[in-house]
Amino acid sequence: MQLKKLKRGEYFTRKQIEYPKESQVLVRDEYDRETGKYICYHWDDVNKYVMLKGTTEVFTDFTF
Repeated sequence: MQLKKLKRGEYFTRKQIEYPKESQVLVRDEYDRETGKYICYHWDDVNKYVMLKGTTEVFTDFTF
């Protein structure tokens, strides 16, 4: 699934992992128009974030 298809606040991982660690789970946040990317922060540390393109493949089928 592409990142842009997720709603704000949904959990995802960047690799297909059935039982991810807390540090591997990200949350989709808002879209930054200046950079053209989505802000995604780590579930266990909101101060740690990455900016990803909307076409990035992400995975939502996991047990958390």
